[in-house]
Amino acid sequence: MPLHRREALKTALLGAITMSAPLDAVAAAGAGNPLLLPAPASSRRWRRGLDNQRVPDLSDGTFLNPVLSGDRPDPAILKDGEDYYLTFSSFDSYPGLTIWHSRDLVNWRPRNAALHRNIGSVWAVSLEKHRGRYFLYIPVKADPNDIHVIWADHIDGPWSDPVPLGLHHHIDPCHVVGEDGSRWLFLSGGDRVRLSDDGLSLAGDVEHVYDPWRYPDDWDVEGFSPEGPKIHRHGDWFYMLTAVGGTAGPPTGHMVIAARSRSIHGPWEQHPGNPLVRTQEMSEAWWSRGHASLVEGPDKRWYALYHGYEADFWTLGRQCLLDAVEWTDDGWFRMTGGDLSRPLPRPKGGKALLPHGLALSDDFSQPLALGSKWSFFRPTLDEAGRVRVAGNTLHLAGRGIAPSSGSPLLLIAGDTSYQFECDIEVSEEGRAGLLLFYDDKLYAGLGFDQARFVTHQYGIERTRPANPHGRRMRMRVTNRRHIVSFHTSGDGGKTWTRFDRGMEVSGYHHNVRGGFLMLRTGLYAAGPGEAKFRDFRFTALED
Repeated sequence: MPLHRREALKTALLGAITMSAPLDAVAAAGAGNPLLLPAPASSRRWRRGLDNQRVPDLSDGTFLNPVLSGDRPDPAILKDGEDYYLTFSSFDSYPGLTIWHSRDLVNWRPRNAALHRNIGSVWAVSLEKHRGRYFLYIPVKADPNDIHVIWADHIDGPWSDPVPLGLHHHIDPCHVVGEDGSRWLFLSGGDRVRLSDDGLSLAGDVEHVYDPWRYPDDWDVEGFSPEGPKIHRHGDWFYMLTAVGGTAGPPTGHMVIAARSRSIHGPWEQHPGNPLVRTQEMSEAWWSRGHASLVEGPDKRWYALYHGYEADFWTLGRQCLLDAVEWTDDGWFRMTGGDLSRPLPRPKGGKALLPHGLALSDDFSQPLALGSKWSFFRPTLDEAGRVRVAGNTLHLAGRGIAPSSGSPLLLIAGDTSYQFECDIEVSEEGRAGLLLFYDDKLYAGLGFDQARFVTHQYGIERTRPANPHGRRMRMRVTNRRHIVSFHTSGDGGKTWTRFDRGMEVSGYHHNVRGGFLMLRTGLYAAGPGEAKFRDFRFTALED
């Protein structure tokens, strides 16, 4: 095709999307159309909301992914009347499994955390409602590995204490009710197990029921790894979506496949269009897309939620993406959003819950928002006892001698550039500071005691230059597309001095360290006594 015709077609397709075209127009411009190239990063413009964070709803009938930025992996969604509830793998962060709420699938607000006791690293869960009761089936990496269940009679809790089911060799459960009323957990690897009628114990042995579709052997993937089954009943069919290709590794690896059956007992028929979602090129806006769930929107159309890494930003973890689904005449479905780099029509109907997201700044005038905002990394049972809020001040008792041996207090920041600052006061023998924290082996930041600074880099403590400010200072961290700088102030932020060490943190992510986490912002207190934190301010920066 001549270049001028190619460019004209691209312009027409982009216009169809950005002018709130019907979904048919988006489908024509979506997956499988090689003429619609990814939108360059410089052309993707989000609205700005709380703390200047990016907002997906563009207020013109369209939205721009991600619908929830930052580390929101393995989305588990529940439609409950006109309400939608969503939660994600929370891994080593506690309180964990924060429940998010929406009425339109685009604008989301956090509610409460469902899991408060550390039972291990929480992987992909199943959120369900059955006979008026809410259930969370929770796989954990622990000793031993297991899948737990908790339940509640209200989505905000209180949630029950976790009950282990004794499933030590599987992850990623999906609760489903068969056409005969039987309850099941479908598991990684194409297996399933029957549940008791109350859903709180097993009622049979694990059995293998499905062999997932396999990709060509010359594709660049991390591994076969069939996981994350999600089963939805639509019409006369059960549809199973599965992730294969590995969660991270090569950006082209992770993908979404589907199969269907008229009975929960099989047999399962492979989708003729597999894979339904897969990153094709490094130039795309989103990498390693997979782990999808189907859900009916407020407009009675169907949508898929899945996760993906933002191009060049593995550090932000797997973010939550929304794709429109079209049902086809043969009873199958397909995704229509292409590579998700461009605005897509927003689901119609449903009252938006505004403002979207949550403010990360904190003046510590209210009890600490543990779970909905702040969380501890790999906490002990008494970790929450370290925290006290009084007089617009967060009092955080020291633990360990460095971030590696304590439990930092962390936030999920979902923008590619941002800065955060805080007034920090240490005890006579204590230390405290601000962090960019992946895990206890990989972090960066700046801390101080009353005499010296301490730089944190590569997960170790390095230089110890003199501290001219004494026991109290204001500290600021700027992360601009992985280039990190530090500033300090001894007069409450009236004047700032740039700290004489900068860092580059693009390698602080899963493909280097493992663990499936993200580089979180946060603060820490170490050594004897307690540190006092005042006026924590977060601001997302536009690139």
